[in-house]
Amino acid sequence: MSGQNVIGRGTWIDKLAHELVEREKSLGRNLDIIRVESGLGASGIPHIGSLGDAVRAYGVKLALEDMGYDSTLIAYSDDLDGLRKIPEGFPDSLQEHIAKPVSLIPDPFGCHDSYGMHMSGILLDGLDKVGVKYEFRRALDTYKNGLLKEQIHTIMLNSSKIGQKISDMVGQEKYQKYLPYFPVCAQCDKLYTAESIQYIADEQKVLYKCHDAEIGSSIVSGCGYDGEADISKNLGKLAWKVEFAARWAAFDVRFEAYGKDIMDSVKVNDWVADDILGFAHPHHVKYEMFLDKGGKKISKSLGNVLTAQKWLEFGTPESILLLLYKRISGARELGFEDIPGLMVEYDELEDVFFGKVKVDNPAKLVKLKGLYQYVNLLEPPAEPHIHVNYRLLVELCKIFRDNREDMVAGKLREYGLNHDSHIISLIKLAGNFADEFGKQEKANVELDSGMKSALRILVDKLVTVQESDDIQNVIYQTAKSNSIKPKDFFIVLYQILLGTTRGPKIGPLIRDMGSKKVTDMISEHL
Repeated sequence: MSGQNVIGRGTWIDKLAHELVEREKSLGRNLDIIRVESGLGASGIPHIGSLGDAVRAYGVKLALEDMGYDSTLIAYSDDLDGLRKIPEGFPDSLQEHIAKPVSLIPDPFGCHDSYGMHMSGILLDGLDKVGVKYEFRRALDTYKNGLLKEQIHTIMLNSSKIGQKISDMVGQEKYQKYLPYFPVCAQCDKLYTAESIQYIADEQKVLYKCHDAEIGSSIVSGCGYDGEADISKNLGKLAWKVEFAARWAAFDVRFEAYGKDIMDSVKVNDWVADDILGFAHPHHVKYEMFLDKGGKKISKSLGNVLTAQKWLEFGTPESILLLLYKRISGARELGFEDIPGLMVEYDELEDVFFGKVKVDNPAKLVKLKGLYQYVNLLEPPAEPHIHVNYRLLVELCKIFRDNREDMVAGKLREYGLNHDSHIISLIKLAGNFADEFGKQEKANVELDSGMKSALRILVDKLVTVQESDDIQNVIYQTAKSNSIKPKDFFIVLYQILLGTTRGPKIGPLIRDMGSKKVTDMISEHL
């Protein structure tokens, strides 16, 4: 592989940043600073998918800086969005605030100035914990300070044209009747019930009527108020079909990723930016959504969320960043049970980066090293950590619950495995995982008929031995008597027990895990 075929550090992030810069050059735009943006939803509990939008945008920022450009990530909280439904687990008292901007709803937990900032705060805390640096902006301040005034005025002047285009592009006819701007009703503070019907251009005011409106699958009552709102003085917000474009133009945003669920909105906003506002829309990349293990979209309102805070009870920040930087395309089912695999994968990636594991394919080697560098936010450690298989730690933590750290550390010494303060911190995470989830997921191990036959024999023999040396010998003899290389037999056992191809001496490990548990785990594969 020749050097000129490698873009940056060989990852999809570098490729995306390169495409972005080449596009900006072709547009002839100033490259003194290249802003990337991530929109933060503030109406429900932020999950790993929400975090992923910002983390991936930050990766592009890092790649741009790696290319020699100044760049910044704008983390924009849409905290003027109206509350459409109450998230699972939140108090029913929020029902009275349906359709109100989340920044005007009191925080039900009393720790932030509003419901919207409570939700934004969870996501920002997650970004802080994984090391992402950002410039935080709120919709509330953006609109209050008139930062989108010029864009709103232009959009209102072209509302008829925009309404027709929205109908043509995505089949939504609502904006042929109403303007794509929602004032906050001066009478009831609701947003989506106050629909604009006329724009008075010389006064820069919209006339609106607050009436019943369909939000999701429910009808929300309006108060019947007829009002007018100054687009720069009174609170209100643009509809999603045009708001992204206004932000891009006002903030000079050059890149924003988007999820499959808002594809239609992005398509319309691109046209609004290009044809109405005269601002070439940002470079995009579309990503698939995370699904739960049942194949359902992870949803803030359904309550099947995986927050960064909960994830970090069991895994490291690097495990989250690895999940999000491995690839951007393709829908993925995601659950906490994925954490052990990602923890092991990170160690394997570190071994590749520091040359402890040989990779023959030069292109793959560059990509894996680049991935490791991005997972460490382009600040990789000077030397690798001591590695102990996370699944092994989980299994040991299941055995030892009292004085856990000392007991597990003692077992590691007995197995001949080094450990330090880093491993002690992993024991704490693995202990949390063991306590919360207990049963290990069945590993995916391919077995031929000969291997299955040998494993059946081993299951019968293991119940008759208890000492680690005897267990080790039984495994070795079972392999030999069934014409299987002992090395291959041991690899299969490590895969079944730890989800990896190597581990500590297997006799002591099986003794500590317990023959009954081990034989049950083997039998699940037969």
